[in-house]
Amino acid sequence: MRKFNIRKVLDGLTAGSSSASQQQQQQQHQPGNREPEIQETLQSEHFQLCKTVRHGFPYQPSALAFDPVQKILAVGTQTGALRLFGRPGVECYCQHDSGAAVIQLQFLINEGALVSALADDTLHLWNLRQKRPAILHSLKFCRERVTFCHLPFQSKWLYVGTERGNIHIVNVESFTLSGYVIMWNKAIELSSKSHPGPVVHISDNPMDEGKLLIGFESGTVVLWDLKSKKADYRYTYDEAIHSVAWHHEGKQFICSHSDGTLTIWNVRSPAKPVQTITPHGKQLKDGKKPEPCKPILKVEFKTTRSGEPFIILSGGLSYDTVGRRPCLTVMHGKSTAVLEMDYSIVDFLTLCETPYPNDFQEPYAVVVLLEKDLVLIDLAQNGYPIFENPYPLSIHESPVTCCEYFADCPVDLIPALYSVGVRQKRQGYSKKEWPINGGNWGLGAQSYPEIIITGHADGSVKFWDASAITLQVLYKLKTSKVFEKSRNKDDRPNTDIVDEDPYAIQIISWCPESRMLCIAGVSAHVIIYRFSKQEVVTEVIPMLEVRLLYEINDVETPEGEQPPPLSTPVGSSNPQPIPPQSHPSTSSSSSDGLRDNVPCLKVKSSPLKQSPGYQTELVIQLVWVGGEPPQQITSLALNSSYGLVVFGNCNGIAMVDYLQKAVLLNLGTIELYGSNDPYRREPRSPRKSRQPSGAGLCDITEGTVVTEDRCKSPTSDVKDNSFSRSRSSSVTSIDKESREAISALHFCETFTRKADSSPSPCLWVGTTLGTVFIITLSLPPGPEQRLLQPVIVSPSGTILRLKGAILRMAFLDAVGCLMPPASEPWKEHNVPEEKDEKEKLKKRRPVSVSPSSSQEISETQYAVICSEKQAKVISLPTQNCVYKQNITETSFVLRGDIVALSNSVCLACFCANGHIMTFSLPSLRPLLDVYYLPLTNMRIARTFCFTNNGQALYLVLPTEIQRLTYSQETCENLQEMLGELFTPVETPEAPNRGFFKGLFGGGAQSLDREELFGESSSGRASRSLAQHIPGPGGIEGVKGAASGVVGELARARLALDERGQKLGDLEERTAAMLSSADSFSKHAHEMMLKYKDKKWYQF
Repeated sequence: MRKFNIRKVLDGLTAGSSSASQQQQQQQHQPGNREPEIQETLQSEHFQLCKTVRHGFPYQPSALAFDPVQKILAVGTQTGALRLFGRPGVECYCQHDSGAAVIQLQFLINEGALVSALADDTLHLWNLRQKRPAILHSLKFCRERVTFCHLPFQSKWLYVGTERGNIHIVNVESFTLSGYVIMWNKAIELSSKSHPGPVVHISDNPMDEGKLLIGFESGTVVLWDLKSKKADYRYTYDEAIHSVAWHHEGKQFICSHSDGTLTIWNVRSPAKPVQTITPHGKQLKDGKKPEPCKPILKVEFKTTRSGEPFIILSGGLSYDTVGRRPCLTVMHGKSTAVLEMDYSIVDFLTLCETPYPNDFQEPYAVVVLLEKDLVLIDLAQNGYPIFENPYPLSIHESPVTCCEYFADCPVDLIPALYSVGVRQKRQGYSKKEWPINGGNWGLGAQSYPEIIITGHADGSVKFWDASAITLQVLYKLKTSKVFEKSRNKDDRPNTDIVDEDPYAIQIISWCPESRMLCIAGVSAHVIIYRFSKQEVVTEVIPMLEVRLLYEINDVETPEGEQPPPLSTPVGSSNPQPIPPQSHPSTSSSSSDGLRDNVPCLKVKSSPLKQSPGYQTELVIQLVWVGGEPPQQITSLALNSSYGLVVFGNCNGIAMVDYLQKAVLLNLGTIELYGSNDPYRREPRSPRKSRQPSGAGLCDITEGTVVTEDRCKSPTSDVKDNSFSRSRSSSVTSIDKESREAISALHFCETFTRKADSSPSPCLWVGTTLGTVFIITLSLPPGPEQRLLQPVIVSPSGTILRLKGAILRMAFLDAVGCLMPPASEPWKEHNVPEEKDEKEKLKKRRPVSVSPSSSQEISETQYAVICSEKQAKVISLPTQNCVYKQNITETSFVLRGDIVALSNSVCLACFCANGHIMTFSLPSLRPLLDVYYLPLTNMRIARTFCFTNNGQALYLVLPTEIQRLTYSQETCENLQEMLGELFTPVETPEAPNRGFFKGLFGGGAQSLDREELFGESSSGRASRSLAQHIPGPGGIEGVKGAASGVVGELARARLALDERGQKLGDLEERTAAMLSSADSFSKHAHEMMLKYKDKKWYQF
């Protein structure tokens, strides 16, 4: 049910009632010490939700079209989506409401309009003269299925072929049917005894618009004379036809067939083809027909002035090429090039210099639409190299498993990432500019840098520049490089806890200021990376193994000052040879034969060459314990100022000092409670279990993950885990309930106990049962001591509680500003020590000072904690809950982020019931509540994220990212920021017919289609045949096509706007010519009167 948004009413009510009651409540908590009032600036009118742009490869593409004058490419998909591409940075997404597959697209060339034909037998006319294209007209065929459409260049009459073999004609200005119909039985007459099948091709003769070539699936082709309404010639072949193409002179055409042959026909010789070619067939010696091949799905016949024509085709490989990849074949003269593609070919188009079909085509490129890629081939260069694709179409190169979004990053980050990423680019691309270059960029009103990071199933991490609603890949990191690859299945260790994608990324933690990166992978591994512009060779990869257990009596010291004896720090800070245990054999087992102390992946033992960019600092792996595999990591945090990384799963929490390469903390979740455990859990016996395949993290088994149990308590398996894999089905729900997982981690500098007089570094830990623990950190003073003395870590004893699993925590200062965690500014790590030593001491910020503001001793702070059910704001150091908001009763929050917007801060939440909500901070007043998108699959849950300045995104389809905004200001500026698809361009001049051709009728014959198809001559079509539906094109659309999209008036008006001066001059000249013509006619008339009565001999 749609929930209507009564934001302003809510504003008044909640501001009046809830804050009053909450202030009473806080006064009760602290009789003598009233909380200072914080002025909140955000109101509900600052918020509005709208989609901005969609990036990535169109999912499940089905159709392709190109406007050769506007230089715009259109792609239709099986879900009714339409994607339009112009120059890099000009992209547009539209959607047909029905969601039916797009079967064909036809541009009205240079008119700023496009016709789409859908599988539900509807035709739609799109107006592209507005930034967000809209449908002007639709036509729904009621009695026949549409199979093929053809719109001749500069014509307003669209030919529509149907499954029954008939052809109807649509006026694209009014989107109404003409009474002129070509019936299949009239077209074939007695040439065939059976029905010829659906229409698979329609085109007019390039030299004579009055002749229409109709291809039927069965193999019959008919040349139809439109004026005389009868067939001139019929061509029959005993193999089914897939496509037909003309030679530009209109004397020959070529057909592609289901047996892998091409037939070339002379128009005037219908008896048999002039030539039959089997491009991939083996020629047999005794003159027999070659062996049949796979069908040739499409053929194009393109001519050049200076050489042989090009015949380009897809399919047609011989049947014995099993396992061969799909191919595009380019035949040019005597040479045949077979270009292998990575995915199957959906469609292809040859890009030519001229839009006129009766001129030499001069092909310069072929655009090939593949199932999962778009490839552009340069026909002008030897070897047919491909163009480097500038569109962000490689998001899905490996399935996306997680996403993070950072708006308003440090300005030097994008250039730094670009400079290391540019070295990764492949060589051997075409030297030419990308030829699809239509449209114009929008005006970028947003000037702040935005970065999107995607984690993938193959262990790769990609950084994208997402500034000003564009997207461009900057840099790609392969995290799997630090591990040994298993060459075959037998060689694989039995320690894998997942069958596929053992390197898949689950969580990304990134510090933009220090550029430190940390990832958690599906095989219970964590890798810490440092950014460097220098290449280094790492002799030994530093590595730690951690035994994280779910048993009470594992660790004797609850304070955990010493690393527990079970954790095995292996890597060392000085590069000396590491003992063999650093890469333990997979066969190690405990005394009772169970697998024990073994990580799931094997770290490389050979030196690792690390290119400029992200370089491995430390690899941490959880190990098997007593036959039980390590549980996947559910939460991760890194702090560059403290030099610490912390992670947790359903067994417990571990903290690592990555500067000293030591484990500081290794505790079961129960041990964090000490004696305060409200659940009174018992230690459980270790059990053998294997986790199901890693496929769930990608989109292969999306629907199968949601169990009944998960609907009730979605994060009992926590965050990324709950949306990727369930644990072994042998786990009982009681065991699951008792296994409290770590779901949120946050480093900060704040008050850890009520009695604290000043803030100090600490870690806040949130669990799936709604508990928040505070762990204090004691860091050695000064940078030199930091590397020598240990960091002391101890639970503070402070415990806070919320309803539902903890998702996110953040801290506000006394005036309500967000306090980011302390961070270290980036510096080049791989430069010689001597030079750098002084600089290091100067630059290094003492870790005890928070970067947001220097805290006065007595100043208050506010902790903001968001769980999947509610949010609380807690005053520190008093630990009073000053504000509380129950976000949802019946659903649960999937993602909550505390973000900056309009010089203020708010909490943004996305609920599983599809609502997007925002709340003011610190008072948690509801500001926005919009029903946006129900949780239809786990991919959305896994990738949805909010960031600063009102930006958000999620993976809407396996190959596409949808960006949206919840900021009113961005919504208002969006129209300006979007690119223009249509730009006024002169149509090239028609080819010159030449003197002799004009004299003897050898040139192109034109046809008055209006006279033939108009209502006056052919009458009206039957009303029951098709239904006209006016489109929601809007006033902008009507303006763009008021006098018919093809009408001359629309064109003249547009030209007047764009080239007023030129047209003004032309008008003056026309007026002058008119007046001179007028005076000439007067003179002529006078002369005629003067000599009217004179005889010829009197002149």
